[in-house]
Amino acid sequence: MNNKHTAHYSPMKNGFKLALSSAVCSVWLSACTMMPAYQQPVLPVPANYNEGAAALAGQVLAADLHWREVYRDDNLQQLIAAALSNNRDMRMALLNIEKARAQYRVQGASLFPTINASSSESRQRISGDLSSTGQPYISSSYSASVGFSAFELDLFGRVRSLKQQALQTFLATEANQHSTKISLIAEVASAYYTLAADQALLALAQQTFNTQENTLKLTQRKLDIGVENQLTVSQQQTAVEEARADAANYKAQVAMDKNALALLVGGEVSSTLLPPLITAFPKINVDLPAGLPSDVLTRRPDIISAEHSLLAANANIGAARAAFFPKIALTATAGTSSGDLARLFMGGTGVWSFVPSITLPIFDMGTNRTNLKIANVERDIGIATYEKTIQTAFKEVSDALAQATGLREQVKAYEVRQAAAQQSLQLSQARFNYGVDAYLVVLDAQRTLYSTQKTLISMQLAQLNNYASLYKVLGGGWQ
Repeated sequence: MNNKHTAHYSPMKNGFKLALSSAVCSVWLSACTMMPAYQQPVLPVPANYNEGAAALAGQVLAADLHWREVYRDDNLQQLIAAALSNNRDMRMALLNIEKARAQYRVQGASLFPTINASSSESRQRISGDLSSTGQPYISSSYSASVGFSAFELDLFGRVRSLKQQALQTFLATEANQHSTKISLIAEVASAYYTLAADQALLALAQQTFNTQENTLKLTQRKLDIGVENQLTVSQQQTAVEEARADAANYKAQVAMDKNALALLVGGEVSSTLLPPLITAFPKINVDLPAGLPSDVLTRRPDIISAEHSLLAANANIGAARAAFFPKIALTATAGTSSGDLARLFMGGTGVWSFVPSITLPIFDMGTNRTNLKIANVERDIGIATYEKTIQTAFKEVSDALAQATGLREQVKAYEVRQAAAQQSLQLSQARFNYGVDAYLVVLDAQRTLYSTQKTLISMQLAQLNNYASLYKVLGGGWQ
């Protein structure tokens, strides 16, 4: 007896394997795209900053400093941390990242076929007039299949270019989130310093008002006993009302500063986190390394975002170029079909189909050519935007460095001026007590000291705001 081994050929299985293999191979063979080679534009800025000394090579850059290393105040650190968690702009920036990431994944999935499974049942009654036997009957059919539809073979890199565009858009969005973060940190610090300054100005105005009011009472008593004249009393009354008006103004300003800080933090600010009541700011003892322009300009997230947007526009050119070439799509299904549900998966019921299609653009009224022109113009716009972002960043750093130098000298000058005004007030008060000078001289000395003290606090606030701004424009701490 002879044993015969017969190979079983399944049209359903082999046909589907052929279609799927063709699709997979096309993916591996489509590694090239028609994107133009990317060339990073030359930095359109000078080699050195106009003002301020750049840090020596090898020194740590501001971008490498964590914000906690720069803002040492415990209350401010807690406020910044709360803002990074609760601020609505930060939330929107994070949600935009999630959206861009999802769009990139969707575009990347287009490189692979989407396989779907389906099943169907059909029953219909055929009338006797249409039946070959003259008798009515019920027809049934059952099918089950798996396959993919209109899968594009990315032979010319159109889908791959769109995937690259989505990737660069995602990276640009991520860099924008980093930019939002360092801007928020700087804004919280500036709002905190502003509140501290206005509290100091309010305390100074209130102290001046109390002093002037006590002096007015003393002067009034002297007038009552005939030692002082009405002119001196009127002059003192003017000084009291000026201080009262200043105190009311700064009180309202402090309330608005608290509201601004609460908006940035994203919720109510506890009184324990408010800046302490001070009459002058401590000196800044931390130097921010500026680095070389090229180092700074490659660390700022807004510049990184602009370059990713440029790369996205460059990738879009590849997709526009690929539109001039044939578009090949595959549709394939394999399954089983039977008129009897019980025989649906038995031998001889297999079915399959393989439907390739090709679309060749012949005449489109110049649509593809126009789309390519638009893509090239968008790339040129991206280059201009990238260069403008670099130039703006260079100006911001140069301005901040120049301002830092000027503010440092101004603060020193007003510190000396405040000491001199304090001594002048003491001398004029002594001369008035001995009858050498009129009381108007004392009032002038008081106004000079008060004005100098207010200006010094404003200069110290400007110096701290410049410090926060400099850390921001140097791309600090966004890693």
